[in-house]
Amino acid sequence: MSLAIECQVRPADSKPNALRQSGLTPAVLYGHNGSESLPLMIKTKLAEFLVRDARGQKAVVDVTIPEISWAGQAVLQEIQAHPAKNTLYHLSFWVQA
Repeated sequence: MSLAIECQVRPADSKPNALRQSGLTPAVLYGHNGSESLPLMIKTKLAEFLVRDARGQKAVVDVTIPEISWAGQAVLQEIQAHPAKNTLYHLSFWVQA
């Protein structure tokens, strides 16, 4: 089963809690252009489906970022969630070499 997600570039002045309240989950993509990292945001419902289908960390995901015309495979490196509420806080992806 192939996992795929479409992300948007997160504005520099965005606050993570404000994003979460508007139905978006903060994320970051490491290594998309060498050693640079790129702050992203993902629709929370899509992120929840991704985490459920990935069955944990280290899953390979097809990531698409239309704003910068980037697409590639990345490893779902870290999933941060609230321990009691089980709501997503943050996702981290690493570009697969």
